[in-house]
Amino acid sequence: MSGLSGLRAVVTGGASGIGLATARKLAGRGASVAVLDLDPSGVPRPLLALEADVSDDPSVRAAVDEAAERLGGLDILVNNAGIGAQGTVEDNPDEQWHRVLDVNVLGMVRTTRAALPYLRRSSHAAVVNTCSIAATAGLPQRALYSASKGAVLSLTLAMAADHVREGVRVNCVNPGTADTPWVARLLDAANDPEAERAALNARQPMGRLVSAAEVAAAIVYLASPAAASVTGTALAVDGGMQGLRLRPAAHS
Repeated sequence: MSGLSGLRAVVTGGASGIGLATARKLAGRGASVAVLDLDPSGVPRPLLALEADVSDDPSVRAAVDEAAERLGGLDILVNNAGIGAQGTVEDNPDEQWHRVLDVNVLGMVRTTRAALPYLRRSSHAAVVNTCSIAATAGLPQRALYSASKGAVLSLTLAMAADHVREGVRVNCVNPGTADTPWVARLLDAANDPEAERAALNARQPMGRLVSAAEVAAAIVYLASPAAASVTGTALAVDGGMQGLRLRPAAHS
């Protein structure tokens, strides 16, 4: 993979999970990286930690401007910040729908809107959105979350079309269920966490959860000059969950 030396990146939701793994991998390849998060206090050096709330436009603009100023410009934007929700279409109140869509969809709009003036000046401009298997497969008890990620998938394609002639590539990564702090909290809240983890493992054809590092590797590829001809693409990192249809395993 091409090195990222000299490139400047912003990662939202970069204080934990997939975001932190991505920020570290980008920095490891030579990029200068700013992490935007509600609580960036635990972000390790050499990452630049900036506080930002993707649901608040002035907060986003101020943080992106500061990142660009301190890094000397922007080449890469990773829109990773997001929140989860459980339930069927009957279960989540309107306020929760507004909140999740505001963070998961409009959060990407706000951050990209703030970053585009800087990205247009770059000769290696790339935006990578963290989407989900929930955008392309019907998952139980995820109506609100799935709707938000379906919007992210469509938004990614539309942004790619809008900005391809400006030299800005836009792609997304669709993780399967990943072994992240958010999933760990879901498991802890389950009546039988071990049984729930076993069911999530079994749902993915490879028989295990996706790791944050594996998702980060896909994001870094799409963000890098190695993917210079890749735009408008959704890269599944899901253990085969979207594309494979296996027969049930034989029981001994």
